[in-house]
Amino acid sequence: MSDETTPICSAKGCRTPAVWVLAWNNPKVHTPERRKTWIACDEHREHLSQFLGVRNFLKDVVPLTEWEAPEGSGRP
Repeated sequence: MSDETTPICSAKGCRTPAVWVLAWNNPKVHTPERRKTWIACDEHREHLSQFLGVRNFLKDVVPLTEWEAPEGSGRP
């Protein structure tokens, strides 16, 4: 069970706690160093990665426990 502080998967309709960070960037909109993020549970990691990958947006997939937003990414 999750509480208000537990990160939830970004997949539509999923309420499962997230364990992965998918860092991405749309080069038509963002500077090269900017990283937007989606978070994913184990079940949706591959699906979300493929969605971003076919658009050439996916930059990195890391465990949530190891994620550190890069400087200049627009994240605190």
